[in-house]
Amino acid sequence: MIMPITVKPLEVKDILELAAAFLPTVWKTPAAYFQKILGEQEKEQRVVLVAYYEGKIAGFINILWQSGYPPFAEKGIPEINDLRVLEEYRRKGVATALVDEAEKRIFKRSPVVGIGVGLYADYGPAQQMYTRRGYNLDGRGLISNNEPVKPGNHVFVDDDLVIFLTKERP
Repeated sequence: MIMPITVKPLEVKDILELAAAFLPTVWKTPAAYFQKILGEQEKEQRVVLVAYYEGKIAGFINILWQSGYPPFAEKGIPEINDLRVLEEYRRKGVATALVDEAEKRIFKRSPVVGIGVGLYADYGPAQQMYTRRGYNLDGRGLISNNEPVKPGNHVFVDDDLVIFLTKERP
C-alpha cells in the first residue's frame, strides 16, 4: 500500500506553494516567513519539515535546536515548534506524521524533546495528541511570550499563551 503522506525537509522550491496554501488561512503566512525559516535551516538552527498528502502541501513543523523558551534553552532541550496542518488535511494523520519525523530527528541528538501548546479550544486536538504521545507538563504553568504568568496578572489569550511539555526518548 502506498502511503498518502510524505514528509521531507523544506526546500526553496516549496516556498511559493507553502505561501499559496497558508496565506489565506488564519495564520496568513507569506513567502517571506518560509524564506526566513529556510535560511535558519541552512544555518542548522532549525529543521523545517513539510508534509504532503497525496502530493499536495498539507502542513509543516519546525524543530528548533535552540529553544527560545529559557528552561529548554538552559537544558539544551530541542523544541518542536509551529505545527500547522491545513484544515482539509486534519484527522488524516498529517500531524502525527510530522511529529513522528520531528521526534525521530530530535531523539538522534537529545534524550528529551520539548513542545509548547496553546490553551484555547483551537489547540484541543493538539493537546490531546501530545498527551496520547506521552508528553508531560514541564510544571512551570502558564507561559506568555516565553515568560511565566504570575498569579493575579491578566493575560491576553492568544497563540503566545502556552504550556510547555516534554517527552523522554523511549
